[in-house]
Amino acid sequence: MNWPLAAVAQFCASSAISRNAAICSELVERAAAQGVKVIFFPEASDFIAESTKESIQLTTSLKESSFVKSLQESARDKRVWISIGVHEASPSPDQIYNSHLLINDEGKVVSVYRKIHLFDVDIKNGPRLMESDSTCSGDIIPDPVLTPIGNVAQQTCYDLRFAELSIAQRHRGADILTFPSAFTVKTGQAHWEPLLRARAIETQTYVIAAAQIGQHNAKRCSFGNSMIIDPWGTVVARASESTTPSLAIAPIDLDYLKKIRAEMPVMNHRKNDVYPKIY
Repeated sequence: MNWPLAAVAQFCASSAISRNAAICSELVERAAAQGVKVIFFPEASDFIAESTKESIQLTTSLKESSFVKSLQESARDKRVWISIGVHEASPSPDQIYNSHLLINDEGKVVSVYRKIHLFDVDIKNGPRLMESDSTCSGDIIPDPVLTPIGNVAQQTCYDLRFAELSIAQRHRGADILTFPSAFTVKTGQAHWEPLLRARAIETQTYVIAAAQIGQHNAKRCSFGNSMIIDPWGTVVARASESTTPSLAIAPIDLDYLKKIRAEMPVMNHRKNDVYPKIY
């Protein structure tokens, strides 16, 4: 059987929204030409700013976003689904949302996830990133969305470190966990792949993690290493180490997923009489 194809996209976003939109549209076109049904973009694909002030100035509502409109047009024209991380205006003038959109092949935004776990980290001899200074935390876990490759569940970057969210999404029917990200180089080198593979293994789902790569500005550099991992924890596709915009593509085999779950039914073995069930 020819299983549907998924692609992870990798590139280095700047503060130039129109440039980032052009890169993403070109990657959608390349993916569609190879038969991809769903393409996954990194966190903050619309822009990575040089300051909190600039981030707030550049952020609009989803309906007003020229970047989102561009991606909706690409999805509609190429008949592909798109998962992508963007900034979204919040009710507070001093804070924004870090949002993860699912756009269907008709160009409609069918699900919006607002990042729950915010990255507040001050690393010795490394970057100080206090996301909560400028970002509102989300408080809703959307149900997985049925797509041409299976039921897709949305998370973002730092959410990866909190297994409870992935387990809850598995209970809700997820076949695929998604982590659009912009990991720092130091944390990426140490933790990125082990965490992704752990989430895949413990939930027996595909994990699709699109990541920013390279030097965005004088203050910010991202690790990259975008990948697709199967439910056994095997990396089945990995992007190049280049900052040139790239794709990594793999089939999503739901029969293989069902086989793994049937042969090792870990969700049925959870001892919820001893510890709480996670929904």
